[in-house]
Amino acid sequence: MRPITVNTLAQRKQAGEPIACLTAYDAAFAGLLDRCGVEVILVGDSLGMVVQGHATTLPVTLEDMVYHVANVARGSENALIMADIPFLGDVDPATALVQSGALLRAGAHMVKVECGAMEVPVVERLVAAGIPVCAHLGLTPQAVHRLGGHRVQGRDPKAAAELESLAAQLENAGAQALLLEGIPESLADVIVRSAGVPVIGIGASPRCDGQVLVLTDVIGLTPEPPRFARDFLVEGGSLEGAVRGYCDAVRARAFPESGVHTFS
Repeated sequence: MRPITVNTLAQRKQAGEPIACLTAYDAAFAGLLDRCGVEVILVGDSLGMVVQGHATTLPVTLEDMVYHVANVARGSENALIMADIPFLGDVDPATALVQSGALLRAGAHMVKVECGAMEVPVVERLVAAGIPVCAHLGLTPQAVHRLGGHRVQGRDPKAAAELESLAAQLENAGAQALLLEGIPESLADVIVRSAGVPVIGIGASPRCDGQVLVLTDVIGLTPEPPRFARDFLVEGGSLEGAVRGYCDAVRARAFPESGVHTFS
């Protein structure tokens, strides 16, 4: 397996070959995911909840992210490593540039920015500096308090139109991937059809160019998993079996199932 790059992801979109993405926070799991052929390892600020035991992702610091990115980079050989800019790390383009630089020095290949309209200039600045960006829109966990909880976004026509427009703006700003979380399947399908860059989904649509889940949801460690998750350990029988089963299901477009792991 050759190292995965942003060009690889673009080629997979053009070829209609789904992209498998999972989170990891340490070298051991990064190595497992890499051996199983996961194309993108997301070092998410979800580590605040999964690793640190917080109720939200908000307490995660840049130092936390750099530490875990470095661990994952030491364990992975081929996967593209995507890292979250933590809460308030994208408050302005200059801050985002400094934080992104730290993440790339630690071993990330791409940063993920949770985006509203205010983040369009942030994406433009990062791209101008040569930093690959994945723009995350829809349910953005860092805005959990503003959203009133982890709630599906884009259900009413105005909100849907705003998200569709935002996706286009972020692509025009230079984002090389989009991540759609917690939006109606029909809206996700519209964005996927119009986007020229790979679109990764989580609780979005089976027709996204790729899928991502938090690893603990895949291996049955989450006590109350979200609706869009699926326990692959039951079927796979081992950690490796679970990860390979997830990758196979994503590539066969057997996961997520429309109406089961998605929202209307």
